[in-house]
Amino acid sequence: MMQSEPKTSEPNHALLLEGGPVAAQIKQEVALEIKVHWPGEELAPALAAVRIGNDPASEVYVRNKIRACHEVGIRSEHHSLATETSESSLLELVTSLNQRDDIDGILVQLPLPNDIDEARVIEAIDPAKDVDGFHPMNVGKLSQCRAALIPCTPAGIMELLKRNGIDPRGLNACIVGRSQIVGRPMAQLLLQADATVTICHSRTSNLRDVTRQADLLVVAIGRSGFIRGEHIKPGATVIDVGMNKITDPEAAQTLFGADLRQRLDAIARRGYTLVGDVNQRDAMSVAGRITPVPGGVGLLTVAMLMRNTLIAAKMRRGLSQLST
Repeated sequence: MMQSEPKTSEPNHALLLEGGPVAAQIKQEVALEIKVHWPGEELAPALAAVRIGNDPASEVYVRNKIRACHEVGIRSEHHSLATETSESSLLELVTSLNQRDDIDGILVQLPLPNDIDEARVIEAIDPAKDVDGFHPMNVGKLSQCRAALIPCTPAGIMELLKRNGIDPRGLNACIVGRSQIVGRPMAQLLLQADATVTICHSRTSNLRDVTRQADLLVVAIGRSGFIRGEHIKPGATVIDVGMNKITDPEAAQTLFGADLRQRLDAIARRGYTLVGDVNQRDAMSVAGRITPVPGGVGLLTVAMLMRNTLIAAKMRRGLSQLST
């Protein structure tokens, strides 16, 4: 379904591709399906979220995911473990959740403490309950264009494009970042949508020359405001996946335009403001469309987690088949 015309942040500047309307629509669709298939709350799909330690960001992320569960009618469990929890204890919990028939989805909030092997924990999750889409079996199926639970952020970006009438077919797409969570699965999805895909990373030579060829630029590198106007093809669609904290008012001066005052107020009030991997002040005068930070991709990630939990529940009960 097409969304209404994206909003312009400033006259003659890039249109904002806001994640909120699309995320709300996806969650509404999930909620409707849950009401149809599971009219009794006690039988509804269930998501188990596991968090280790007291990292404030992880705590916020898990809280947002649990809140979204309540909004759409998914039952949720939050397993908050102490920082000193051992790898073996975490694996025991994952195994027990795998075995429970009343749990449809399992997510282990990353990052984990340094003494725990993330890969081993991810591989321990039942692929049928791997709602983050990180298990090697789901990753492999995605790479072969086979049905799989797809990582939430790339899947959400594809929904954002589709519901705003942006067809990747025939476009030059460039992804800056090659992580297993965003960059690599994003490349797979865009390739399957018939885009011509280039992946850039820290070893890419002449990065600016490569990114300026892209009609669609997806940035996921975890570096505040790294991509500037000079990296962007005029009129390109820019998807900013980054979510970084800025605490220095002077740094904010170089990153924000029309909303600089409210950003400075945020730093004064709570000690930080959020910025993506794209320098919004620069990009606004070059890009055709761009996702804001906050209010962009992050909202879609949570919405797609709800959809993945629904898909996992339907598959486990034989109600539908996966589709890529």
